[in-house]
Amino acid sequence: PAAVAAADVVVVRGMPGTSPPQDRLEEVVFRMDLLARLAAGGTPVVNAPRALEIAIDKYLSLDMLCVAGVPVPRTVVLQNPGEIEPALERLGGEGVLKPLFGSRGRGVERVSLAAGATSVAAGSESGRVFYLQEFIPNAGFDIRILVVGDRLFAMRRIAAAGEWRTNVSLGGRPEPFEPPAAWCDLARRAAATVGTEVAGVDLLPAKDGRVLVLEVNAVPGWQGLEAASGQDVTGAVTQHLEMAAKRGC
Repeated sequence: PAAVAAADVVVVRGMPGTSPPQDRLEEVVFRMDLLARLAAGGTPVVNAPRALEIAIDKYLSLDMLCVAGVPVPRTVVLQNPGEIEPALERLGGEGVLKPLFGSRGRGVERVSLAAGATSVAAGSESGRVFYLQEFIPNAGFDIRILVVGDRLFAMRRIAAAGEWRTNVSLGGRPEPFEPPAAWCDLARRAAATVGTEVAGVDLLPAKDGRVLVLEVNAVPGWQGLEAASGQDVTGAVTQHLEMAAKRGC
């Protein structure tokens, strides 16, 4: 559309949901094509269309992170519910089942051989692509580091009582957090590997001392982070977008 093409900069603040995928596929394809055409025409797009594609596809982003030497949980991609239990055996008997496309903890389930994964398998459609990650023993919190160009903002997210997922949308409690320099470097590496300028990088400190990257979110929210940190995250993002607009001039 002409109104969008005339913009100084385009910032992507949402992508269509993909559950069930067949209902939204046309919308997703159209939006990605539109963003690609805008970028090809010289309009700055944050994040770049290719970075969005990589981040949205959890298989692709995790594989790229792994190849780049960024530590991630062991992961198996599945298309058949019957593959869940054999995959759990490979991953130590306990794992986290996630949709390939998803956000905010929706559709994420903790599964194990001991508890029986048959109910999960029975409820999964054959042909649907999802991925299974090893369960990482942890202290009940993870770290969200928001990368905004060369600036970083961080918070710790603590899972609500009776909940193992830390998403703020699921009741997780955000707290101010000052990450060690090594964790900041890890977040920067992860964001750069995916090609994002503005990204939410989720880190999980494991009980064995490792720090793993769970995902790179190319369409991150920061309301909870801004409230927890007391910092002007919105202002930092706005400044970055202004610089992106100048690059496109």
